[in-house]
Amino acid sequence: MWPARQQPAVTVRLSFEEGTIRVEGAGDRWLPGVERDERSGTARAPGHRYQELKSTLEADGVDFEDRVLDLPDLNLASAYQLREYQRAALDDWRGAGDRGVLELPTGSGKTVIGIKAIETLGTPTLVVVPTVDLLGQWRRELETEFDVPVGQLGGGTQRVADLTVSTYDSAYLRADELGDRFGFVVFDEVHHLGGEGYRDIARLLAAPARMGLTATFERPDGAHELVADLVGPLVHRVDVDELAGEHLAAYDVKRVEVSLTLEEREVYERHQETFTDYLARSGIQLRSGSDYQKLVKRSGTDPEAREALLAKQRAREVMMNAERKVAELEAILDRHRDDRVIVFTAHTDLVYRLSERFLIPAITHETGAGERREILEKFRAGEYSRVVTANVLDEGVDVPDANVAVVLSGSGSQREFTQRLGRILRPKDGGAPGDDRDPTPETEPAREDGETTTAGGRALLYEVVSEETAEEDVARRRR
Repeated sequence: MWPARQQPAVTVRLSFEEGTIRVEGAGDRWLPGVERDERSGTARAPGHRYQELKSTLEADGVDFEDRVLDLPDLNLASAYQLREYQRAALDDWRGAGDRGVLELPTGSGKTVIGIKAIETLGTPTLVVVPTVDLLGQWRRELETEFDVPVGQLGGGTQRVADLTVSTYDSAYLRADELGDRFGFVVFDEVHHLGGEGYRDIARLLAAPARMGLTATFERPDGAHELVADLVGPLVHRVDVDELAGEHLAAYDVKRVEVSLTLEEREVYERHQETFTDYLARSGIQLRSGSDYQKLVKRSGTDPEAREALLAKQRAREVMMNAERKVAELEAILDRHRDDRVIVFTAHTDLVYRLSERFLIPAITHETGAGERREILEKFRAGEYSRVVTANVLDEGVDVPDANVAVVLSGSGSQREFTQRLGRILRPKDGGAPGDDRDPTPETEPAREDGETTTAGGRALLYEVVSEETAEEDVARRRR
């Protein structure tokens, strides 16, 4: 009997091409994410499948030629010394195969963890950020720590280097051509990656190592599950109360209820009744954001649904912009004349109204970058002791230290609440997050509805809520 003829080993070849991994020589072998491209007659997988493809071939004992990444080793050294909680986060990320999301409070030094990861891996790295402000902050940090040229994509500059910082918008436009330039990608404020277009950034990059940084990972629309598939799952979480009083300032949350005026009450009840009556007639129950979106879609063809939504909006404007909130703010500002205060609202019109009444610098989406930078620099220098804003300081901006925040209005989003709280929870010792100083706890853990702070004392966040309105439910949700 003749011995069976041995089949010659087939070498599988992997290469990068326009955001995809081109696979040749695999025959009918199953490989994760690989599909036949009829236009070119080749098999391809999205760029983010690169590491999974390699792992599958290696596990199957398949000989393959890897032409995807040809990257230099970088000799990087940072002066940062991680604190214990930062080291634990980095260790968990490394233990998850250099993939995954880290959730830590604002002010806890997420950037420092990212920088230490870049130093540890020593591979060309792309850092993706949501705003031009963060673009500049990351670039300066990387240049300072590593003393190397740092590329920038966004803010009027298109320059690629082994260490490059990009806005999400610029990365979206260039991910297919840059997908084989980096072995590591850091997504700052990674929850933005759940946006419909931005997901393609992670899909088109071949970088095996991926880190997501955020203070609030979960998204109301559930898109964080897609982020987990593209970047890795949540591998480490630190709650704000774990750090408050030791590494971050101790804090209190004080809820203040104000009543509507008789005129405001009449307008609020009338519009709210229009909304609730429509829900009752239609049998609609708003148990989630998706239910509300269905109602919005229905309003396109149903005039009564449209009228109900408009009534809901008018009722919301009354409760969020109540006149007695302004009077309460006046009392808070007087009480905290020696503190540094940030006032948050949901509406731009109210920002300008408060700015004019109390002579407070205003920052909105209409504020130019230069003017915003000047206001924040004067706030940092102590020339201004208070600022009023509508949403734009929630994230992505380096906000100077403040110890009092006043939320006059906002959404029910836990992310928004966490980000606004983070604006007053700076490192307790006053140093940069992640430096090698180890402050000693001096105060008890955070509590709610505590006494008001004095200058230099505990941080304090006020929630000013219109009583007997839907805003009470909004405040409960964001907690």
